Amino acid sequence: MIKNCVLFVCVWALWSCTKQPNLAGLDLETWKNDRKACKNQRLGMVEKLKSLKEELKGVSANDMDDYLGKPDIQQLSDRNQKYYVYFLEKGSQCQDIKQAGKSLTMAIRFSAMGVATEVTFQQGMP
Repeated sequence: MIKNCVLFVCVWALWSCTKQPNLAGLDLETWKNDRKACKNQRLGMVEKLKSLKEELKGVSANDMDDYLGKPDIQQLSDRNQKYYVYFLEKGSQCQDIKQAGKSLTMAIRFSAMGVATEVTFQQGMP
């Protein structure tokens, strides 16, 4: 019984200690208000985002929702990994999200434990 309690406390402590990223200089309110980049306001934030790439690694998926808002697209991958995809420029996704084309995107890969392990920038979907 005591072993189970100690194990639970250790797992809880590790889970609750996620990284708090320093996103200074990124206008998070404007970011969140430009869903799917249809107002094209996120495009001016690309260079800042690239410079903060390492800050985003180690952040939990739940915390990422708080910082950057819900992803424009969420993809499930193998081994219980997932991707959050955020559009960075206006494109066909503004008319129909199912027709997302070649717009610039940022993809954040989360491990099976729900921690960001990779941040990539590309044209179109990852």
